[in-house]
Amino acid sequence: MFLRHRITAGCAAVLIAASALTASATSASAAAGPTTLPAGEYTLTSDYHKYDAVYSGLASKLHTVPVHTVMDNANHDRKPLPSTFNPAGLTGGFRFDDGDNDDCTNYPQGITTSRDAVGGDNGGNYDGHQLVAVSWYTRDACGGKQVRSRITLADWDATYPNKYRKILLVEPTGTNASPNYKDIPIHAGGVSWYGDYLYVADTGGGMRVFDMRKILEVNSGGTADQIGQSGGQYYAHNYRYVLPQVGTVAAHTTSGTNLAWSSISLDRVSKSIVMTEYTCKADCTDYPNRAPRAVRFPFASGATTFAASTTASQALKLPWYNLNGVASHNGRWWFNSSAAKQLYYWTPTAGPATHAWVSSGESISYWEDPKDADLLWSLQEGKGNRNVFAVKQATYGA
Repeated sequence: MFLRHRITAGCAAVLIAASALTASATSASAAAGPTTLPAGEYTLTSDYHKYDAVYSGLASKLHTVPVHTVMDNANHDRKPLPSTFNPAGLTGGFRFDDGDNDDCTNYPQGITTSRDAVGGDNGGNYDGHQLVAVSWYTRDACGGKQVRSRITLADWDATYPNKYRKILLVEPTGTNASPNYKDIPIHAGGVSWYGDYLYVADTGGGMRVFDMRKILEVNSGGTADQIGQSGGQYYAHNYRYVLPQVGTVAAHTTSGTNLAWSSISLDRVSKSIVMTEYTCKADCTDYPNRAPRAVRFPFASGATTFAASTTASQALKLPWYNLNGVASHNGRWWFNSSAAKQLYYWTPTAGPATHAWVSSGESISYWEDPKDADLLWSLQEGKGNRNVFAVKQATYGA
């Protein structure tokens, strides 16, 4: 079983500590729940072939590698959660190595898993691995500007070593005959993996699309500053692997206020992606000062892609602020507020409830499990405190 495997992988101390916890403090209700907005005001347009020609040129010069090869070459050791970390319902998790945990230039943001990608019936294995994927953004210095983004793939399966690997996200440039790529300097605040496609939130306009079958191995050497083609070789800030963008999912609205794509999550039940906005109640200079929205966009019927044009199936105005994470499953919703350190749970019939949550909380991913309890995966972005963890979903809502 999943939890027994994790105990043998080094999480026993964490699980024992977690078993002694009582349920999280939950208020009977919040002041008000979400209200419905006109879903028809929000649409998407998609293009999954925008970079086909350039990618074909890159693939002719570089090796395409499957996910299992990337994980065979995973080169970072994930660490167990500290015994002092004990949110209600904790079932396990990990921490990044000391270099990543203490890095002031790289910050983890979004989270998704191979169970998002393929479901839980086969153990959630994608290319033979049960994986947790985390998106990051990189600054050019501590407190500097955002200059690129990446993902990490971490094995979460006792069959394999407790390792993870970093993959640089890049945007193809040039032509088929003269292909190149460049950094993607986005916040990468949310990420969802569905089928072979990885959807990464782009705050200003929707999502960037990547294909997990199209990871490229680049040339070794170069310098930490080198990106793209140089002297017939391809470099990527000393990363071994890059994941080129394959397409875009652009957001549109007739509401008069564009959506700020702060976080996203996959809902496998309704076959949709839900998004939410990070906004402030007042006195913010870098973020909108207004109520946030949450919007659901359905995938094309029977597909893991969006249609060329998609209209939202649900839109909500939310009473909560500083939202870094969202999840939805079977008509239920969860929203994480990093500032309030609270996880809000809501259904249209039962109304809202508030749970104590972690500090510096980020995105949420719903983990379906046909044999054990369903989980919510999340993570913390704070330097020195980057825990990636799973809690029982039932602890935070029926």
